[in-house]
Amino acid sequence: MTLESNDATPQRTLPEIGALGPGTRGAEALQAPGQREAVRPRGPQPRGDTVGSLLRGDAVVRAARRSSPADAALLNDAARDAIMLQEEIGLDVITDGEVRRVSWAQTPRFVDAFTTSAAADAGSRTRPATDSGALNWRGGREGVFGAAGSGGRPPGYPVVVRPIATAKRHGDMTAEYSFLARYARARTKFTMPAPSYHRRYWSPAQSAVAYDSCEEYLVEVRDYLRSVVDELIALGCDYIQLDAPNYGSLCDQDTRAAMVASGRDPGAELAFDAALDSSLFDGVTGVTTALHVCRGNGPAGAWHSTGGYGAISAAVFPKLAFDRLLLEYDSDRAGGFEVLSDVRESTSVVLGLLTTKSPRIEYDDDVLARIAEAARYKPLDDLALSTQCGFASTPIDNPVTPVVQRAKLDLVVRLARRVWG
Repeated sequence: MTLESNDATPQRTLPEIGALGPGTRGAEALQAPGQREAVRPRGPQPRGDTVGSLLRGDAVVRAARRSSPADAALLNDAARDAIMLQEEIGLDVITDGEVRRVSWAQTPRFVDAFTTSAAADAGSRTRPATDSGALNWRGGREGVFGAAGSGGRPPGYPVVVRPIATAKRHGDMTAEYSFLARYARARTKFTMPAPSYHRRYWSPAQSAVAYDSCEEYLVEVRDYLRSVVDELIALGCDYIQLDAPNYGSLCDQDTRAAMVASGRDPGAELAFDAALDSSLFDGVTGVTTALHVCRGNGPAGAWHSTGGYGAISAAVFPKLAFDRLLLEYDSDRAGGFEVLSDVRESTSVVLGLLTTKSPRIEYDDDVLARIAEAARYKPLDDLALSTQCGFASTPIDNPVTPVVQRAKLDLVVRLARRVWG
């Protein structure tokens, strides 16, 4: 198949990786950053990509929650099943299905620096403990948050209350990748939350006991995640993906308005966060770096952001120094492809055109037409295809069956081969 391709807010800056000691505070934490330039990795690009999580049964979810030695065999079997499924389908890069995770964002599980928003907020209904309260979750099934009348909020987010740098560590975040690398024959990737995503866990009222500013805290998160990156590279991982729903949130004008009403500056936060996330990989070579801009993938298909990427693309996309951006384009809420012209020339875009929020199977011609439309703004050779998000970012799966999940992943591979060979 042939497709025709056709403010004035002062900037806050970042310290280099590892430059901060545990006692660094305030303005000291915001000095000149390194600046990583995205460099196209050697070898063929993965054209049929995957975002991360796969469906899992209730027994696997319960085992992930317990995470006890007695559950190891069950979780290992689930991971091997996920590996086998993706390799049978023929995806160019695979994960372990994130079957061991209770949440896709795992930092609070491994770093003892957090409490929960329910505890931190002491039952307040007027002042949410974290900025998660600004999110307007919609689209979930009856009985879960995001459904009509549910209040549109999850029951509780983590809240940082102790310094990351000195907090006790629980376990090893990279252990699941070690297992994946041992059993996979296909190329593998590891996914983790972007440093900037951890703003979700900042409480102006509660986190001040640990930090003078949210930015100081975020820099320590970045340094912790850099240690994870270094361990992944030592294990042979050559594709690392950051997930960042916080950028998708800022496409939603209601969310931005709520932030402004609470005294926050979305533009300044975006500028800081883009530099922060890019700096995570300063000095890293030989690794495909990616950032997935999520628009909300809550229980039972809930979502939190409506509004095109144009709200952030000119200010943020040129500053995201990654090899790949994974963008969700499974609904009209995401807007058009014109914003792809704001992406760095050296950065490829993975088009998330197949939804994981509905059992409807997309038509080949519809997906191909959308790829052709995107190629008007970004060369076809700089594009790839995936589902919009994972199938189970939380313990409550999206509203699709294993048969539908396989059909959608099959479609990703089949169309990727048809377009890019």
